[in-house]
Order: sequence, then C-alpha cells, then structure tokens
Amino acid sequence: MKTILTVFLKEVRENIRDRRTVINTLLTGPLMAPLIFVLLINGIVSRELDKAEKPLPVPVIGAENAPNLIDALTQYGVIIKDPITNPEQAVRDQEADLVLRIPPSYADAWKKGEPAQVELIFDESQRDAQGSVSRLRSIIEGYGQRTSSLRLVARGLSPTITRPLVIADRDQSTAQARGGMMFSMLPYFFILGAFIGGMALAIDTTAGERERQSLEPLFANPVARTKILLGKLGATGAFALTTLLLSIIAFSFAGQFMPTEKLGMTLSIGTHFAVLTLITMLPLVFLIATLQTLAAAFAKSFREAQTYLSLLMFVPALPTLLMSIFPFKVETWMYAVPLVGQQVTITRLMRGEAIGSAEIALCFACTSLAAVIVYFITAHIYKGERLAIST
Repeated sequence: MKTILTVFLKEVRENIRDRRTVINTLLTGPLMAPLIFVLLINGIVSRELDKAEKPLPVPVIGAENAPNLIDALTQYGVIIKDPITNPEQAVRDQEADLVLRIPPSYADAWKKGEPAQVELIFDESQRDAQGSVSRLRSIIEGYGQRTSSLRLVARGLSPTITRPLVIADRDQSTAQARGGMMFSMLPYFFILGAFIGGMALAIDTTAGERERQSLEPLFANPVARTKILLGKLGATGAFALTTLLLSIIAFSFAGQFMPTEKLGMTLSIGTHFAVLTLITMLPLVFLIATLQTLAAAFAKSFREAQTYLSLLMFVPALPTLLMSIFPFKVETWMYAVPLVGQQVTITRLMRGEAIGSAEIALCFACTSLAAVIVYFITAHIYKGERLAIST
C-alpha cells in the first residue's frame, strides 16, 4: 500500500507542476462546456422569443387582390412590405425570410366561396426563417378558419359541423421531464469531462515516461509492477474524478442562468442529483482511466498516445448519439452496459424520475466488472518487458 501511495503522490505532484495541463484539465474543460451551453441556450431562446414578440415584416406580392386578408395580417402584427421582383432569388440570397404571394385568381375564388390559394415562398434550410414562416402560416390559417365559421353561420349552420372530432391534449410530461429532454446531452459532457481529466496524466505516466526512458529504471526497482500501475491509475482516476466533480458543480450553477422557465421547463441539479451521479460515474471513471492507460501502453511516443486517446474519445459519444437519433424505452439490461447505463441513469435523474437502488447497483457492478477486466489486461501489458523499452 505504501508503494502505491508513493507512486500516486509522485504522479500527482509531477502533473501539478505542469500548470498549463492543470489549467486546461481542471478549469478550462469543466468551465468552458457550461459557459458555452448557457450562452448558446440563452442566445437561441432570446432570439426566438424576441422575434415572436416583434412585428413580422413580410414582403407581399398582389396585396391588392386580398384587402381583407391584408387587414387581418396587419392586426396581428404583420408589417406589409413592398413586393419583390424576384422573390425566389431573394429568399435564396437571404434578403428576405419569406415572401407572401397572392395570385389574381384569389379574389374570384373568394367570391365564389371556393378555396382561395396563397403562396408562402421560403427556404426551409434556413433555420432562422422557420419561426417567421410558422408564425405567418398560423395567422393565415386562423384567418381562414374564422372566415369558414362566419360563412357557415351566414347559411344558418353551426360552425361545429366542420369539426366532427375534437382532440383534447393531456400532456403527462412535467416541467422537469421536458427539461431533461432538452438537456439530454448533459450526460455526455460529464463523461467527456472525466475522459479529458485523466487524458494528460494517462499519456504522461505511460507513453511519456517510456519516451523519456524513465519507465525502465522505475520497473527495475524491486516492486511489483501491479503496485506501480495502481499508483498511476489512482492518480489518473483522481484527476478524472476531480474534473467530473467540477463539471457537476459548474453545470449546477449554469442551470440557474438558463431561461428554462420561459420554455415551461426546469433543470434541477441539486445534491441528490450530484450524489447519485457520482456513485454511478465512479466505476466508469476507473474504467476510463484504465482504458486510457492501456491505449497509452501500446504507443511508443507521446504524440502517438495522443492520437490513440483522441480516437478513443469518440467512444463516449456513441451512446449519446444513438439515443438522440433513435427513440428507446429504458430496459433493465441497459444499466448493465457501461456508458449506456450512466447515460440512462443521469438522463432519468434530470427528468426527475425515481430510480431504484437495484438499477444503480446493476450499473455500478457491471461497469466495475468491465473496469476490472480492462485492469487485468493492462496489468498483463505492464508485466511485459517491451513496455519499458523505447524503440
């Protein structure tokens, strides 16, 4: 135990001396992600809400063909702009978000009581224009429904005759559940933070020392290599766990500055969430540290190890990506899969759902088993003589 502690303290001390690495690992990583997250969400929400409240400028072609429609649009905050000669090209060039074109046949169809057609010219690939298109479409459809009801009343018919079926929405989601859906990427930031936290130390303690030819004299000491490995893994895991803890704290503060209440959502990252997340992530931190050390053991140089571990960073993104694309129902077996179990657990915690101790225990045990297996593989590599030779 004394040997493991000595190696642990040595690696921690040497890593702390590298101030740039410490700042990037313990400050830049945990703080940048929440900061970017807050700025991005606030920017998107504020922009969309401002656009929804401000008057909507719309170039209209053929406004003289539908004066009643133009009056209705004006009442709902639409500013009628002068017509554009080439509306299709103007939309493609982003000179206008959308253009409303009213053909000459509109007036005749309206007088006959037939469906009168108008054209919305827009570019669906322009995300900034989607809110304006949706807003104008709802205004025009509302005007059409009101006109239809008035026509029925004028003929002595009830407007409800055109609505034989009415759908009553009963949304069962809570504000916290909707917030968990919106911030579904949060578990990935926690996993990625733990990965980044131990990355520099995992490379330096194995590939770095191998390149500096300091690993061979270390192995020459009359000490079991497994103890040396445990000391290095302990240091790597400690930095990864510290980064994870800082990420949780940073996101808990960042959640207070997100405009979730404007969207009818809540994001609750409190003590209960933090404790269960740490328990769930603890074996994964050791698994990540062991995988990083194993990958670095196959590298002959510091740069080669950076390449290997950079590719390894894509692994945590796979569960998040697949769960974001494909709808899924949480099954018990998911808790037994490393990375997937952590993703599911943290997501459910954000949604405010109750998670049984059996699910958390299954996630903890299976991830711990995977970490032990990878540890024995790494220990086998550490016992080989080729690891100490830098060639």
